[in-house]
Order: sequence, then structure tokens, then C-alpha cells
Amino acid sequence: MFVTTVWALWTVGAAAQYWTPQALPGLTLELEESITMPVIGKLEGATTANESAIARVNAIREETGGSHRLFLPVVSGEVLIYDKKTKAFTTYLDFNGHGDNRGLFKKFYTLSGYGNGLNGFNLDPDYATNGRFYTTHMEDPSIEAPGGPQNTLFPNLKIDGYTTTPPISTPGPVMHQGVMIEWTDTNPSNNTFEGTSREVVRIWFNTRNHQFGEIVFNPTARRGDPDWRVAYIDVGDGGSGESRIVEIRSNPQRLDTMVGKVLRIIPDLKEHAGSSTVSENGRYRIPNDNPFVTTPGARKEIWAYGLRNPHRLAFTIDPANPKNNRLVASICGLNTWEMISIIHKGANYGFPLREGNEAVTLDNGTTPLPADDKIPVMIDATQTAGMVAPVYPVVIWGHDMRGGDCAGSGYLYSGSVAALRGKFVYNDLTTGRIWYSEYSDMLAADDGNPKTMANMHEVKILWNDPHDTPDAGKQLYDTMFPIVRKTFLQRGSKSENMNGRGRVSGEHRADVRLTVDQAGEMYVYSKSDGMIRRIIAATPTR
Repeated sequence: MFVTTVWALWTVGAAAQYWTPQALPGLTLELEESITMPVIGKLEGATTANESAIARVNAIREETGGSHRLFLPVVSGEVLIYDKKTKAFTTYLDFNGHGDNRGLFKKFYTLSGYGNGLNGFNLDPDYATNGRFYTTHMEDPSIEAPGGPQNTLFPNLKIDGYTTTPPISTPGPVMHQGVMIEWTDTNPSNNTFEGTSREVVRIWFNTRNHQFGEIVFNPTARRGDPDWRVAYIDVGDGGSGESRIVEIRSNPQRLDTMVGKVLRIIPDLKEHAGSSTVSENGRYRIPNDNPFVTTPGARKEIWAYGLRNPHRLAFTIDPANPKNNRLVASICGLNTWEMISIIHKGANYGFPLREGNEAVTLDNGTTPLPADDKIPVMIDATQTAGMVAPVYPVVIWGHDMRGGDCAGSGYLYSGSVAALRGKFVYNDLTTGRIWYSEYSDMLAADDGNPKTMANMHEVKILWNDPHDTPDAGKQLYDTMFPIVRKTFLQRGSKSENMNGRGRVSGEHRADVRLTVDQAGEMYVYSKSDGMIRRIIAATPTR
């Protein structure tokens, strides 16, 4: 069987030595408080790590067309609208109908596992005209309840005609399902949802980890372009790639599965009808130029594969040539490396046979790459289609005190702070460390040589605690962790630990990520303390 062939390629032995590359001198970023999320988690009495977070905001989406509204999806199910003028919040939708909750979905699950709840949210590029947006969330199918939404809290949601789709199968024992939904607001000018919803796709996952994630659109695509309104979606491997169950460990490599992949689909059945085909479930289209459309046995939706948990995606845009863009993934690694990778059409990123720029051993450690660095193209459990060289990251950091436990997110800065332009800024989720690399270095590192990496530059943080006395002044920090911890307690949390743990961060997670708005301004948001802070200045670190 093919699985035996794959496992025979792995080098069994002690884990290789690894460490975070020495970061070069960099910048000090000054932060200011931008948005204080309402308290959504439990300040005391939390029974799970997820409940101890004050507000697990999962993205910041600015309305297209220069609006003053931000959409703030929260892992626990809420989609809040924030008015930048009035500083007011409105609950636009609430997915959490689990148990006694009255939200949309009775099977909604967010109690445990960091990849659960409301994961993805993005506005259609033509949202200002069509009122459409897309979400991904996780469900527990073992809950005995209707599969569609209920409109108890949102009476203007028309639920007549909503039907679920057959879940796409995943090899091995399965536990949860990821669901992508298209929403159409018939009056997008106000803060009340009124309209319809339509299920696009539903996928089985083996565990509660590494689930259906982010949805992004190419921001440079315009009407008439092949990429206009075409969605790129990250799908984690559901924890299969690190499993000792033989039948599921190779799922990220298998082209007949959807997990451990980046997908590319057209959600709107009326878009690109002449250059695509309708999916098996009849709910979306698949572009004819996807890389595996003509590969027998492969899922045509796949854009790239061999990924563990590419939980954040971002397009980087060359200001001098906007059409010259790249799709970049922040990838949570297993035991050794965290990664920033440039995603290419049809590329294999190696997991679970590779992590960082090393081979993975049977005990989930890592070891130097073999001399013949090729892996089979795996169609299914038994069929292969030749060999391929894996594609390696352009940035890696290790699970040590200079690195962290999990890649957070990263974006190419293009805002008003001149010293940051041309720099790709990224972070570690648990420790709250932030770095940047010159975008030109990242492009140069994308050369097919696993030893070539972009230089990492250290970022320090300058922050003025609004609760300090006026004469306290701004304080300098090496990471976001102490800032988040301080605010976590100031906001009234009685929890002993912040939102879970990590091997490097210990009994706490800062749970920090980055994002940008339409003007290219960058924000640092942290789920543990429910804060969103804006970068307002950058100076060379002394």
C-alpha cells in the first residue's frame, strides 16, 4: 500500500537541533489603544481555556467603499459591527445556539479546541452592491438538533429553503464538521441583518483541531478578471497529520481529501460560468485553471496541499505593480518549527513528511532532509502520480524562548508609517513576539532552496498603559505578552491563566495576531484581553 511507501521515506531518529534564527536589530513599534471589545468571556468561573478569554475576536474586516464600519467576528459566535464614528457595537449575528443559547446554530461548537467556533469571515469584494459575505464555523454533528439556522434572535433572517449539504468525506474516524455559508443582506446599509443564507460546503474533520479557517479574496482583482470574487480558503488537517493512526496520517498529502489544503472556489454560481464547472454538491463553482482539475481522483478545489494548519492567509501586493501579488500563509507547526510560506498553485508543502526545512520522523520530531529530497504525489491511499520536491517556507522560528508555539498572522505593511513600508510584519500567537522581514528578502528566499530564509528583524513594543499615572510614560516591551497579561487583569478577569497554554509560553497564551485595514494601517489584536491596538509609529531600536 502507498502509506507504507510514504512512511519508508521518513528518517527515524532523534530530533534535529533547532532554534529560532538570531533576529537582526529592528524597529520599535508604538501602539495606541484603538478598540476595547465588550466582555464576552467569563471573568471568573471559566471551566475551559476558551471561556477565560475576554473576547476572542478572530478578524477585523473593514467594509468596502470607505465606510466607517468594522465587522468583528468572535470565535464564541458573535459577529459585531463597530461604528468608528460613534464607537458603538451592534450584534449583527450570533452563531452560538448550542445548549440554551439562542443563536443561529444548535450544533455550533466552541467549548474546547482552539480551532472551533466561528473561524472565518469575509466580505464579498462586491459587498457594497450585493450585500454578500462568507463565514466558516464548526459544528458537532452528534448534537441532536436541526442542521440549519434558527432565527429566534434574528427574525429578519429568512430560513425557508435553507438546506444542508452532504458532508465531504475525510478518511478515518471523524468528529466535527466545518461549514461554509454565503449570507446575503438585502439592506447592507444598516446594522441589522435582513436577508438569506445558503450553505456552500460542509467538510468532515478527524478531531477538534486545525479546522475550516480563513476566507480571502484577491484584493487586486477587478470585474472581468479571472480572480474576481474567487475565494481562497484554508482548511487545516484536522489533526490528522500528527496522528499515529495510519489511515489518517497521510490526509494532508492525499489529493482525494479536502483537509490540509488551500482551496480555490467560486462561491457564486452565476460568476465565471464560462470558465468553471459546478461542484459535486451543486453549491459553488470550480475554476478550470485550478491545478488538479484534470488529475483523475483528485479534488478539483485544491490550490495547494501538504499543510498542517495554514490558519491565516494574506495577499501581499507590490505597490509598484499591484498585479504582482503573492498569497502568504501563516502556518502553525507541530513540535519544531513555525512557518511563513508563500503559497503557489499546485505546490506540495510537505506535511506530514516535512516541517520547516527538515524531514519529520515517526515520533513527530525532525531530522535533516534526505539527499534525494522528493516525496510521492499521493492521489489516495494506494495511487501515486510520480514524485515532487516540497516547497519550503521563507521564514521559520523554533519552539524556544526566542520564538514561540504557533505562527499568528502576517501582513505586508502599506500604511502611513514610512519606516514600516515594504516590510512583512508577523508574530507568534502564544508568546506575543513580533518580527518583520523585508518583503524583498522573502521573495528572494522563495527560490526552491530549503536553506534560504529571509532575515528576521526584532520588533519591540512601546506602549502607554492608560491605567498608569500620567507621569509613568511609555514603557518598552520585548513582546506583547506582559501587555496582554496586564490588561487581562485590569479588565476584571479572575482566571488564573490566560486562554490556554503553550510549550514555550507556559500556562498562558497571549493569543495575539495582526491585521490591516483597507488603508494598509496595521493593528495588533489579542483575544485574551479583548483589545485591538493600532501601530502609530516605528523607530529604529537602540
